[in-house]
Amino acid sequence: MICPACEHDNLPGNDSCVCCQTDLTQLDSPAGWDRVERSLLEDLVEVLRPRRPAITLPPEATVRDAIRTLLEHNIGAVPIVDETGRMVGIFSERDILLRVAGTGPDSSSRPLGEVMTRTPETVRARDTLALVLNKLDVGGYRHLPVVAQGRVQGMISVRDMLRHLTRLCKGCG
Repeated sequence: MICPACEHDNLPGNDSCVCCQTDLTQLDSPAGWDRVERSLLEDLVEVLRPRRPAITLPPEATVRDAIRTLLEHNIGAVPIVDETGRMVGIFSERDILLRVAGTGPDSSSRPLGEVMTRTPETVRARDTLALVLNKLDVGGYRHLPVVAQGRVQGMISVRDMLRHLTRLCKGCG
């Protein structure tokens, strides 16, 4: 990276110029070397075409309602929204396994508010795919609600990311 003050050619990633100590951190932005890397760094969530409107359920809906919804729509998670439309949680296949399965014969009639994941990780439509991938990986998630001002705008999944990356890779190699 060329220092704007003294024009010394520094190694990429240096925080300051080795010659004049000028701060280089603002100049060191990651660059993608191929179309997959460029897409992850530059493309935004909206290129995944999140399902709109998102299929949601209220916290009063039952586990039975949620399972029926997941199966009918071939989805793995559903955002839980209150009467004002604000997201209060998410109910996923993982919640079924961790909080519902084996809890008794009447577990399917439990309200989602009791078994949902509260304050789930979310993304915005203007976030980069790199951020999405990081959140999915670090959190071990398979679904992320897309929100704006606390309201669910759509849902994206690992499947959506894989589909996008597969499209980018067609013709590679």
